[in-house]
Amino acid sequence: MTVRPTPLSSALLLAIAAPAIAHAEADAADPQRATELDGVDVHGERVRAQSSKFTAPLLDTPKSVSVISQQVIEQTAATTLLDALRTVPGITFGAGEGGNPTGDRPFIRGFDSASDIYVDGIRDAGSQTREVFAIEQIDVVKGPSSAYSGRGSAGGTISLVSKTPKLENFVAGTLAAGTDSYYRGTLDANQVIGDGIAARVNIMKHEADVAGRDEVNSSRWGIAPSLAFGLNGPTQAVISHYHMETDDLPDAGGFPYNNPFTSGPNLALNGDGSPIVTNRDAFYGLVDRDFQKTKADITTLNLSHDFGGIVLRNITRYGDTSNDYLWTQPDDSKGNPNLFGTVWRRTNARATQTDSFVNQTSVTGELETGPLRHSFNAGVEYSSEKTVRGTYAIADVRRPNGQTTAGTNNPLTGNQSCPTTGAATGYNCTDLTNPNPHDPWSATHTVTRSDPARDVRQTTRTKSAYVFDTISFSEQWMLNLGARFDDYNTHQFNPTAAANVQHLRNDTSFWNGQAGLVFKPMENGSIYVSWGTSSTPVGVDGGDGADGISATIQDLKPQRSRNIELGTKWDLFDARLSLTGAIFQTEMSNARVTSDAGTTQNAGTKKVKGAELGFSGTIMEGWQVFGGYTYLDAVVEDNGFALVNGVYVPSPFNGNAFPNTAKHSASLWTTWAPSFVPGLSLGAGANYVDKVYGNVNNTKWVPSYTRWDAMVGYAFSERYSLQLNVQNLTNKTYFTKAYASHYAAIAPGRSATLAFNFKF
Repeated sequence: MTVRPTPLSSALLLAIAAPAIAHAEADAADPQRATELDGVDVHGERVRAQSSKFTAPLLDTPKSVSVISQQVIEQTAATTLLDALRTVPGITFGAGEGGNPTGDRPFIRGFDSASDIYVDGIRDAGSQTREVFAIEQIDVVKGPSSAYSGRGSAGGTISLVSKTPKLENFVAGTLAAGTDSYYRGTLDANQVIGDGIAARVNIMKHEADVAGRDEVNSSRWGIAPSLAFGLNGPTQAVISHYHMETDDLPDAGGFPYNNPFTSGPNLALNGDGSPIVTNRDAFYGLVDRDFQKTKADITTLNLSHDFGGIVLRNITRYGDTSNDYLWTQPDDSKGNPNLFGTVWRRTNARATQTDSFVNQTSVTGELETGPLRHSFNAGVEYSSEKTVRGTYAIADVRRPNGQTTAGTNNPLTGNQSCPTTGAATGYNCTDLTNPNPHDPWSATHTVTRSDPARDVRQTTRTKSAYVFDTISFSEQWMLNLGARFDDYNTHQFNPTAAANVQHLRNDTSFWNGQAGLVFKPMENGSIYVSWGTSSTPVGVDGGDGADGISATIQDLKPQRSRNIELGTKWDLFDARLSLTGAIFQTEMSNARVTSDAGTTQNAGTKKVKGAELGFSGTIMEGWQVFGGYTYLDAVVEDNGFALVNGVYVPSPFNGNAFPNTAKHSASLWTTWAPSFVPGLSLGAGANYVDKVYGNVNNTKWVPSYTRWDAMVGYAFSERYSLQLNVQNLTNKTYFTKAYASHYAAIAPGRSATLAFNFKF
């Protein structure tokens, strides 16, 4: 494997690594360095992964883990999960449609991780667009992780850590305004109300348009109260609730690709496969029709008791989430942009509700067996997810010849062909260069929620048991072991299928493991080699995602992935700066592909060879950094067979790159607080993402980009401060998501926000 970093990533890494290397030897010799340190000191608060399944400090955990601290979230003015994940290289984002929901869809090391998002270690089921107002930090675990998290997690997992009550009184918040009608307010209040009893509440209200996309807007509000008992004793109880609602006019559709034709006389009109951008501000949606509304209500009860070093914990969670939308995709399936300079306004609709119940009981502690020291975590878990999925129907319209056609078709042609635009087309056709999002579409069309009796219903239940143990042989050698067993069952009922009765079912069980050997040449450093696996069963999305169950795959075994990784971690400058590096290979050896008999089988192979570097913490007084670089050589080695001229032949896509995967990516966020101007802080950020393909054919793609951000803050006192953030400083036109067929999602333009922060 040959790694060729980009000039940007090389410069960033050298700039960060040079002073660290120069001081590494001196810091490594510090006798005060404690082996219990599990993170990096950031303004006096040590950053650490929160999962109890990590039975060793991060320094000694043989796995790649990135921790996005609350400080980084606040400094970058991130408001959503995807905003925050942008600071971690190696993560790209996938687009949604109708069957594949619009919401958070991160790809970690090339694998879809939409179903691998957790809150406080519990799977967060249901497609959503997640906020960060009630989040303390975000932990990103990279590489196959089913031993830790259960089904899926071929690329890794993302865990959001909630804000919970503390034994101190404070009130903190932010009032912010900015360009593009940006208004945001947050409140974080904590109050001690008795002996070991405290309450905390987080509140958020957000309104904003999208820079460079005049009609697009977002509106949301949320509240997250929590109450804790026994915070000063061995028995603790925390009950919390999270509520958030959104009401957006979405911009999921973006721009069509320039190569719609796969055969025929119009092939010469095809472009190179990149998006068409004749007018960067063009919006092909309809203001009087498009919408996306989501709601989440999640209640958690966390009970624990410390038996003198052995902690027994039980977590119970009930969640109810919904995701309803109807939005416009600028479809290119008929080649309208190339042939006529027009766009067909295809609709994508979805109405889903997911109810989930999870109960997890675990025990954590330490013990000695002769000369060996053990740090362990073991537990059992039961989860149930029930998803109901419907859609929105558009009434048929009458054509000029008296016949009827689908309400989204062009009445003049009876299909999706758009030689002209305007009222005669039912406003289903619009101009490529100068679309009118205020066309009065709703005046002649009717939209209704589909009949709930015909909704698709899916229930997924899992019973699991797991155990983890870090065995210390000496001060220099330790072995990390972990195993998990999952009994998995998913059942889908589809009343709209043939004969109005389709029951799909997959029942399976699987083991997954994790092993890592750690060598510590110094107290502040480690070198490790690790191995881990994951299992992705049929219907892993629980009925609300991109990896659903179907008649052709319901009897297949889980896809299996394994990862081999060699890495090193160092805590420098008295544990204020963390440096990490790793090389790895992840292989999915039985991916679902078409066989030479035309059936779907577990016969494909996908392989990712990669390397990554990371840094987080303080280089010197007043200078902080966070970021890294990731290289991914992701190849579809065996994509099965394809039907060519009536004969199944080896897939022509064998050897192609993974879709939604950047070969090179790098990020840097850095702040500087000059000592000669007390209270002033300056921040700058850069994100580089290489070319990304939207499909396994490698014919649809979005170009590489570098985005720059900036921040200026001033603290008037310990209580009050101002912070100015400028996002996309150069107003770069770039794309954040590449859908497999029809469109790419464009990023916002330049925007600025000014926030007044307070804390008492």
